[in-house]
Formats: sequence, C-alpha cells, structure tokens
Amino acid sequence: MARRNEAERLQELTQLEREFWGKGIFPAGMDEVGRGPLAGPVVAACVILPAKPLIEFVNDSKKLSEGRREKLAPVIRASALAVGTGWADAREIDAYNILQATKIAFQRAYDAMGCPCTHVLVDAVIGLAIPAEQHALIHGDALSYLIAAASIVAKVERDAYMRRMSSIYPQYGFERNKGYGTAEHIAALKRYGPCPLHRASFIGKILEGA
Repeated sequence: MARRNEAERLQELTQLEREFWGKGIFPAGMDEVGRGPLAGPVVAACVILPAKPLIEFVNDSKKLSEGRREKLAPVIRASALAVGTGWADAREIDAYNILQATKIAFQRAYDAMGCPCTHVLVDAVIGLAIPAEQHALIHGDALSYLIAAASIVAKVERDAYMRRMSSIYPQYGFERNKGYGTAEHIAALKRYGPCPLHRASFIGKILEGA
C-alpha cells in the first residue's frame, strides 16, 4: 500500500512534467537554497531527469529529513540526463542584492549543465538570463518533480559546504545552523564579529545592537 501511495504521489508531482514529456520535450527543473541565511552562498541547481523510472521519495527538500536528502542527491545525479549547480557568494550578494545574486546562481547552474535545454521549470524566480523558455511556479518545489529534485541537489551541496566551513570558522556553529540566523549563530556573531562568509547587507542591524 505504501509503495502504491508513493507511485500515486509521484504521478501527481509529475503532472506538469508529463505535459512536456508527452511532446518529446525534456525540461530542466531549477531551484535554489540559501536566500535567507546570514552567511554563506546562495546555491542553485538545474536538473534534467528522464520520464522513467521516477525516483521514489523525491519531494520538496524542506519536507525531507537530512538523511533522506543525503541518500537522494547521488541517486538524482546518477539518474540525471544533465545536472549543474551554480553559486553566488556573500560578496556578490552584498554587491548586487539577494535577488540578483540568486539569478546569477541560476544562470551559472544552467550553464554548468553543459547541454542545450529549451524549457526550464523554476521555483518562483522570473527573468533569468538563460536561452530557454522559463515557466515560473510559486512553491514550485512542492508542485514539480524536477524542481523538487533540483532543490535536493542544491540543499545537499550547500549544506556540505557549510559543514566544511565550520572547521575553518568553528565559533559560529555552521555545521548546525548552515549560516541561518539561529540564536546560537547570532550570539556568536555579536561576540566574535563577522567572518568572510557573512553577508554584510544582512547583519548590519545585528551588529549595531551588539
């Protein structure tokens, strides 16, 4: 019963994709993680997957446990017809603002796929500088299989990076908070000041109150 329910869920999640697949078009799903943190990059992923077989348990990365995401990410990469990731770091976020930096990360992820793609399904963001027709979906990571797959790839890559950075900047607890503004992180920021990973445009008011 559980496996049958999962098959039904995937059928629902691929409703939009099947419209493209039925026409012989293989769109890419695009999503990003890291727009809200006080530190670290924003990371985008662009993923093209075949129509069959569908990968069980692919879902919005926020709805999955860390362990589930860690298991799914390599399966998605191995199954993908193409996959690319793109980053925009804290300096770019400060220079261009978070929305523009996110668009830069999306463009880099698309380019990193290294193959032509005529249609992309994107979580909310519009106006990307890429040579593909863009279909923006609000809450797309919960509505689209391909966007959900991209969200998993991006989340796992960014989390792994922040864990690595925790060995360089251990005082901030990046291995736990991944750069988000938890009470522990904010307290450390007030105590030790920022590191090069921090977004100056995000932490000004926090430091004013330190």
